[in-house]
Amino acid sequence: MAIVQGERVNFSYDEEGPRVLHDVSFTIDRGKWIAIVGHNGSGKSTLAKLMIGLYLPTEGSLKMFGEDYTEQNVWNIRERIGVVFQNPDNQFVGTTVQDDVAFSLENRGVPYEEMRERVMEVLRQVSMEQFLDAEPHHLSGGQKQRVAIAGAIALHPELLILDEATSMLDPQGREDVMRTVTELKETTDVTVISITHDLEEVLLADEVLVMNEGKLLFQTTPEEMFRHGKKLEEIGLDLPFTLRLANLLEREEINVAHELTEEKLVEQLWTLYFNK
Repeated sequence: MAIVQGERVNFSYDEEGPRVLHDVSFTIDRGKWIAIVGHNGSGKSTLAKLMIGLYLPTEGSLKMFGEDYTEQNVWNIRERIGVVFQNPDNQFVGTTVQDDVAFSLENRGVPYEEMRERVMEVLRQVSMEQFLDAEPHHLSGGQKQRVAIAGAIALHPELLILDEATSMLDPQGREDVMRTVTELKETTDVTVISITHDLEEVLLADEVLVMNEGKLLFQTTPEEMFRHGKKLEEIGLDLPFTLRLANLLEREEINVAHELTEEKLVEQLWTLYFNK
């Protein structure tokens, strides 16, 4: 079942302004991890804003859970979506980690005992249960984002949207957040959409939507996407380290398959060395 479906989506921020999205059509199936990639200004974050109902398409159709956004259903649809933004500090409202995660549950009228159980459940899921009474603003970047993810999944959303959620983090923080999302996908049936310009993150996704200048270039698997390496570089995306290394090795007449993970590339080089 399609959880998100776009049909020739067009969008402008004002009537006289230029189109930011041009005839974008795509389908996101339930239970998948989808990465939406593109350079700054490609339209990927605008697409996320349409998905959470901040704007409506100028033309075309964007269905969420089989429905178009209307004034009547906008809040019902949003209740099924969790969102984690670029800067976690902008999402914190509680004075402690547990207060912050509990905030949305209190707003929904979740009974106190159930709320306590859910707060502990989601903090365990993101490995932050030992920081219950910590002040969110005193945490590291990666820890803040894990708390933001806990707050987003506390209401058991069907769809989790990560809008450039790792772009402000150091490599360790980015790795921690991606590990958290991977473990979440393995233990729940949540659908994940990650908006990013970091192609390293794409390796974790089931499918990729590649955006450029407001248009969808292609929707495909990570493996197939990286076969278009030159095209990706042309639109301003940096190739993952493993793919750049494989390209350099080819120039030295060391022929390796364009493996997507460091482990597979090392294994292939090791095999080639011992087969000499």
